[in-house]
Amino acid sequence: MSDQTDLGAILEKNESSILTAWVDGQLAGGSRQGVISDGELKETSRVFLAIFAKAVKSDYDEELSGEAWQAIRAHLIALSRERVVQGFSPAETATFIFSLKKPLFDALRKEFGKDSSRLVDELWKLTQTLDRLGLLTVEAYQETRQEIIERQQQELLDLTTPVVRLWDSIVALPLIGTLDSERTQVVMESLLDSIVENEAAIAIIDITGVPTVDTLVAQHLLKTVAAARLMGAECIISGIRPQIAQTIVHLGVDLGDVVTKATLAEALKVALRRVGLGVGKLSALKQDN
Repeated sequence: MSDQTDLGAILEKNESSILTAWVDGQLAGGSRQGVISDGELKETSRVFLAIFAKAVKSDYDEELSGEAWQAIRAHLIALSRERVVQGFSPAETATFIFSLKKPLFDALRKEFGKDSSRLVDELWKLTQTLDRLGLLTVEAYQETRQEIIERQQQELLDLTTPVVRLWDSIVALPLIGTLDSERTQVVMESLLDSIVENEAAIAIIDITGVPTVDTLVAQHLLKTVAAARLMGAECIISGIRPQIAQTIVHLGVDLGDVVTKATLAEALKVALRRVGLGVGKLSALKQDN
């Protein structure tokens, strides 16, 4: 047998025993029993071992640079993404590859046990290959997890910046949590889109749920107000609690001619008056009629 096909031939000859030992090793290591079934784990391992054997037979390149290894890379990236969703840790994901070492080492030792020099060479080459594949799974896992985190952060931003239509030409933006530059951009875009969609003349920005207001938060609010004005809408800021009012004064922040109110209800009354409407008791309205 040539150097290029030795491991491939060993895999072909011992595929069943290697697969069994590999799956047993994963199960013994507590490979997320209950998250994926034993049958699913065995099938996933069988498919990978078949692709791995094909790559080894075609081009045993421990650098993973040959075309034959592209299927391996694609398979492991897909596997890592799936295991992120299933709740596996990076270590558990990488163990899928690293646990294959012992069954393959045993097969090599059985084949080259009488040739120590050859055995060492083959073990070292296989170690490098499996280590690189293991690192590939970790990198793919981390990239996928980062994508999920960023998507969840964006979804959370969208959920915490809802623009509500209160009345014809009146919209409200209740803010919850701290304003930073990134979130301010989302807030601004949401508010401006809503102003256009609802043809709003008044936009109420309620900061009751904002824990603290510092100079930076005040600047972000003013930027949002300025952007809304450019779209032809007047802004009212509600939720100015006593401590926030004192902080704004202490910081010397100038809100200019922006109307501010202590509660959303007070801000809504002002907004209704600005558009020629009002709020009153039903009994009083009946008497007027």
